[in-house]
Formats: sequence, C-alpha cells, structure tokens
Amino acid sequence: MKKRVHNFSAGPATLPVEVLENIKEDFNGFEDIGSTIIEISHRDPIFLNIAQNAEASVRRLLDLGDDQKIIFMQGGATLQFSLIPLNFAPNNSKASYAEIGSWSSKAIKEASKLCDLEICTSSKENNFTNITDLSKWNFSSDSKYIHYCKNETIQGIRISHDPDFDIPTFVDMSSCLFSENLDFKKYDFIYACAQKNFGPSGITLVIVKDELLSRCNSSLPNILRYDAHSEENSLLNTPNTFAWYVAGKMFGWYERNGGVEEMEKRSTEKSSLLYSLIDESDFYQNPVTPDQRSINNVVFTLSDESLEKVFLDEAEKNDLCYLKGHRSVGGMRASIYNAMDLQSVEALRDFMKFFENSYG
Repeated sequence: MKKRVHNFSAGPATLPVEVLENIKEDFNGFEDIGSTIIEISHRDPIFLNIAQNAEASVRRLLDLGDDQKIIFMQGGATLQFSLIPLNFAPNNSKASYAEIGSWSSKAIKEASKLCDLEICTSSKENNFTNITDLSKWNFSSDSKYIHYCKNETIQGIRISHDPDFDIPTFVDMSSCLFSENLDFKKYDFIYACAQKNFGPSGITLVIVKDELLSRCNSSLPNILRYDAHSEENSLLNTPNTFAWYVAGKMFGWYERNGGVEEMEKRSTEKSSLLYSLIDESDFYQNPVTPDQRSINNVVFTLSDESLEKVFLDEAEKNDLCYLKGHRSVGGMRASIYNAMDLQSVEALRDFMKFFENSYG
C-alpha cells in the first residue's frame, strides 16, 4: 500500500491496513466466483453467509444474551433519533433524554417532535464538561424509556458506568462500541453507525431485546419498524452490502486481536499518552472532568488560540491529519478508534511536545 498518513478523523475513520489489503484482494475476485462482493445479490447464499458470520461475530464479541436481536440498518445514528420515538413512544408518550453533549442534543431535537420529551439531566450549563452521576438523573415513572449517548465525540466526554435504571435503556454507542468491555446485557437498545469503529459509512448496527420488539408501533410502515427489519433478518430492503461485508471483516479483525477487552486496554493506553501530556502542560488544555474523558476522542485547545491554525498546518506537514476540532466547538480533536495504532498516537504526542517547545 502507498504511503499512509496518521489519520485522526472522527469519522469516517481509519481502518486497519490488514483489513484494507484483504478487501483489495477480494476485489480481484471474491472466492473465485468471477464477481466482486458488490456485484452479487444480497439474497445470494454467498452474501447470506457473510451476513450470518458478521452477526455471529458481534454476538461473540459483545457476549450478547439470547434475548438480544441484531439488526443491520441504513440511515446512520441520525435515523435512529426519529425511529426510536416513533416505535417506542407513540401517540405523544413520555420519553426521558439525557442532554450531555452535541449528539445527545441532536437526538433530543428530533425526538421532541414526536413524543412528550423530558430532560432527565443536562450538562449544557457547564458546556458539557461534566456529567451528573446516573443515580441522580430524574425521570418520570411513566416514561417509556431513557436515552443517552455514551461517548460524545465532539466534547470528548463519556459515561463509563453501565446503567441501572428501572425503565428500558436506549444508548447511542456510535463512537465507542467495541472499545469498552461492558455488560451489554444491561442495555435494552444499543445503536451505532459503522464509520467510527467497524467500517465505512452506510450501515448501522442495532441491538435490541425481544421484549422491546414486541412493543414496536404497528401503525408505522414496515420500513420504519424495528420488528419488521428483525423478522426479515435485516433484509427487508436491499442493504448496503459492501458496508456490511467490511463490517464483517472488522469483526473478524477484532476477534483475531483479542476482542473487546484488548481493544479497551489499547484505547486506554493510547488516550493516556495524550492526556498525560496535556495535564503536565500549561500550553495545552482539556476541559473535561478527568474520570469522564473519552478514550476514543481526545479534545484539546492551546493556551494561545492564535496558534491553532499554525499547529494544524504543521501537524499536517508531519502527516498528522484531520485534527481540527468540530466546527461547533473549535480547538483540536484526536480520534483514536480501535484501528488507530499506538505508533500514530506516539507520533502525535511527540509532535505536541515539539510544538510546545517551539512556541510555548
């Protein structure tokens, strides 16, 4: 493969070279069938085998219960913002949402059009730098579910604990699924778009308990119903077969590299390298409460804001790319998902030291 930069993009994000090389080989002829994977039917036995293997890998990696169904969908996490209340809080039923970052806020904006939404906790006043303990969240007893985003990619903040609510728990794990070794059986509904941690954009993984599927809004068109997608094994309509195939490659890569437990260990090590440097410096700052910092998205600013463009320009000259923070908050952001190797993070750390010595 030609020269590769250190790719810190928040998504679509870097993929392992091993997986990319394998995809390249398959495009020369998949399993000697005379076609590539993107040229065969989604109902062909060859693709059905790919789909079944991908689902089996997810089940093993996350140690899911028998009552948890796996659905591969389209529309990204953004579509789920609307589908969730449509299915599970119909007729203006009450639903509880945690406002703990930009993606939580986007989910709230969409859901508020469709249900009687209540905010059970908000960290908006502290600029999303500290999240109230889950035990102190306030929600109504008649709420159909509670929803939150586990890892906020823009603010670089996360909830590290498993939930313990007495109502169904719905969690956006788009930027942390497969990076944290959780008790996934405690979550009633999990969703994650692929382009952070398990493939290209265009496919979304949904994990939902059987009991919830039985509650789906039957008045909706089938394409908007989770139970309909589940009954058709995610083949209700033609899926993004390529993204599904790549996701399967990623799941296989995880299994060959120690699974989710090893990914969490690597993520903690990589993020600690950057946080240690930031905390020991007066030149760099990170505003997030230390024990709530994301292990996937490290955000930071410079004490002299006028140097940020210089930092980004010089970083790119050193093949350290896509470090600009989200347009809504500015600063810098290093997204270090599972496919990001330690050497790239070390290269960023060393550059940050050099830059501070040069301009500090």
